[in-house]
Amino acid sequence: MPIRLRELRTTKKLSQTKLAIDLNTNQNTISRYETGEREADYTTLIAIADYFTVSIDYLLYRTDNPTINK
Repeated sequence: MPIRLRELRTTKKLSQTKLAIDLNTNQNTISRYETGEREADYTTLIAIADYFTVSIDYLLYRTDNPTINK
């Protein structure tokens, strides 16, 4: 299942390449996350959630509420 990455990325007007650089990965990896060809590991999910300031549940479509509960 793809994570909610493309939606977040395009909302912020980021290219896959720019996001990949910011997350210290490559553009192909970002593309595969967005298409569901590859699943992000826990460390990457945390990094993506922190980058976009959303919850991991939001990334995984478990909720439509992006708010982080602390």
